[in-house]
Amino acid sequence: MITLNLPTFEYKLKEDNGRYLIFDILRKRYIALTPEEWVRQHFVNYLITYKGYPGGRIGNEISLDLNGRKRRCDTVIYRQNGTPFVIIEYKAPHIPITQAVFDQIVRYNIALKVEYLIVSNGKMHYCCHVNYKDQSYLFLEDIPDYDSILSHTNEKTE
Repeated sequence: MITLNLPTFEYKLKEDNGRYLIFDILRKRYIALTPEEWVRQHFVNYLITYKGYPGGRIGNEISLDLNGRKRRCDTVIYRQNGTPFVIIEYKAPHIPITQAVFDQIVRYNIALKVEYLIVSNGKMHYCCHVNYKDQSYLFLEDIPDYDSILSHTNEKTE
């Protein structure tokens, strides 16, 4: 697979009828190894291992209803009380991060109303803080670690 701008980790692969599968630690099962899934598994590992996000508060492939249509967020991170506060959208490494990608995650946010939006293709990563009070957004220089994001959202750690 393609080298990403994310730390490597010890992943589990297996082959099934000529196709490769990668183990998803959150869903606790093997998933088809696509370029997008390669990015997702690396990014989730990065969040847990390097940024301190608890795996139990992260969900992959989360269904939502958007104007009567079923959609899926690639990854959602939840507060201790179970409300979402981060949406992450992944693209394959060869897919550029464009306005259309941001438009997609913003549409998902119509339903979830989270405070942080993250987009990654494994090579480039963007994080945006949404301020509903000012109706503005701010692009951050880095993906915040869990403790700092909690202090910013006024949630106390466990």
